[in-house]
Amino acid sequence: MTAHVTVGLDGSGESLAAASWAAREAVVRGLPLHLVHVEEWPAAPGMPYPVASYAAERSAGLLRDVAEQARADHPGLEVSTEGARGRAAQILRRVADESDLTVLGSRGLGGLAGFLTGSVSLAVVGGSGRPVVLVRADEAALPAAAPAREPSAGEILVGADLAHPDASVFAFAFEEAALRGAALRVRHCWTLPGPAAYAIVADPGIGDMVGQRTAHALTELVRPWRARYPGVQVTDEAVVGAAAVQLVEASKGADLVVVGRRRRKVPLGPHLGHVAHAVIHHCAAPVCVVPSG
Repeated sequence: MTAHVTVGLDGSGESLAAASWAAREAVVRGLPLHLVHVEEWPAAPGMPYPVASYAAERSAGLLRDVAEQARADHPGLEVSTEGARGRAAQILRRVADESDLTVLGSRGLGGLAGFLTGSVSLAVVGGSGRPVVLVRADEAALPAAAPAREPSAGEILVGADLAHPDASVFAFAFEEAALRGAALRVRHCWTLPGPAAYAIVADPGIGDMVGQRTAHALTELVRPWRARYPGVQVTDEAVVGAAAVQLVEASKGADLVVVGRRRRKVPLGPHLGHVAHAVIHHCAAPVCVVPSG
């Protein structure tokens, strides 16, 4: 793996927004920016030469223009480019596995519709062994980043799972907050199992008792990370409700949302859990999906 931030380009507004976001992220991390464009090459050889030539020129021009813009926006940023031919999902997954962080664009539909995430983005997010960020097109309107290595303020939201705590997710979220100088909000969402839910009717105190125990467990889970990152302002909260709904609602005030993805295979390919799937489709903020360690 090479220490750089990679962004996948296809010329769309979404990918250009991803490039802008990735350039700011590279500055904050003090890493080079790597731009990748994949020409989707047909399975059957038969593309006329003029068409193939135009595609190659378009790819080179796109990479050149975006690289020049990134250098102009962030003087001193090291930018490299890579053009490839083949299946975009396969190539971008390979590139993502070789990067510190990969950023892709996702088409936002606005309101409750949220993301319309393409098959390529989903394949990369669901199969990469490294963190992948999905950015909406309206993120391009954000202001340019501060000078190199100077963190930016804001809030990062991270979803915590007490049943399956994942150090990789916390490590990414706390490190990102430390680099940006951002506040970190850790949110765990819980619901009572069916029998206990019915028991609340007879004893309303059951819900309060479970809530207190859950909040305490979350605080204990976060405690060693607070000690490791004393400069990060951390808020931990255990809220009642479905995780997908609660994280999407909380994302409205966040600059970045971080969720985990367990590494497991299903017959039809890499698996993306229902919470991560809902978050990347409906969150208003950029979403980082971190595979389990």
